[in-house]
Amino acid sequence: MLRPVVAGLDGSRESLAAAHWAAREALRRGLPLRLVHAWEGLPDTAQGADLPEMRVPQSRARRMLRDTVDQLTASYPRLELSGEQVRRRPGPALLDEAQNAELLVIGSQGLGAVGGFVLGSVAMATALHAERPVVLVRAGESAQSEHLPDAFGRPTTLTALRDVAVAVDTDGPCDAVLDFAFRTAELRRAPLRVVHAWHVPLSHGLPDARTRGSLRQEAERQLTALLEPWRRKFPAVYVAETLHEGRPAHVLPRAVSGSALLVVGRRRRHPGVGAHAGPVAHALVHHVTRPVVLVPHD
Repeated sequence: MLRPVVAGLDGSRESLAAAHWAAREALRRGLPLRLVHAWEGLPDTAQGADLPEMRVPQSRARRMLRDTVDQLTASYPRLELSGEQVRRRPGPALLDEAQNAELLVIGSQGLGAVGGFVLGSVAMATALHAERPVVLVRAGESAQSEHLPDAFGRPTTLTALRDVAVAVDTDGPCDAVLDFAFRTAELRRAPLRVVHAWHVPLSHGLPDARTRGSLRQEAERQLTALLEPWRRKFPAVYVAETLHEGRPAHVLPRAVSGSALLVVGRRRRHPGVGAHAGPVAHALVHHVTRPVVLVPHD
């Protein structure tokens, strides 16, 4: 049975952009798309009608899902699409949906936003607990955003796709992250930009140019060795290795600019420990304006 791509809806501009992104990605992957709107205010059909003052927002909620389904059906006629509204809190509902999804796609307002269920409290909590990859999409993301501009700098879908970027740490496990990134680039027939940040350890004090050059060469060697088996596994994917000196949380948001999609790892946590994105994933999610995929790994 095929795992669907699942998109969470709440009526916001961010969630609508996420639904369209999910539709395009589902078509690329040959998968169905499932839209889910979770809200505790939905009527409980088992107990009859709710309070009169709830009927207007309930009607708007039903219309929101129906209108989104109609819009996606018109825009992507080859897409296998379904939609459902569930009477539950969004966070737990989306986590349950993620268990059987190939991808979970939700809207994200980024750093400092207020209002809407897609604010970090729900979107990030869902992304940090899900056992499947979660894609966070900002408002304004469109099909044209995934392509390079034309010769006059205008947005279009007629040019080549922008590259897929993936942030890697050569000191830790990243097989799940690289597997997702290479497969995604292969499906899109897009280049893959592998970005890695290195820095001089504090124990080295103030290094001279020779020491800094030696450390950079070692970082290059480690990155090349890490990618060698993946290049062999995905020979059709063009890979560009890019290294940047500095702390990852500081340099990587700028290093991945211009990409169509950023893939970053998120370490799984034991239930009693709590969920944390880590400083690098946190910086990338909040400061990168393009869609970000958080891939869980051990």
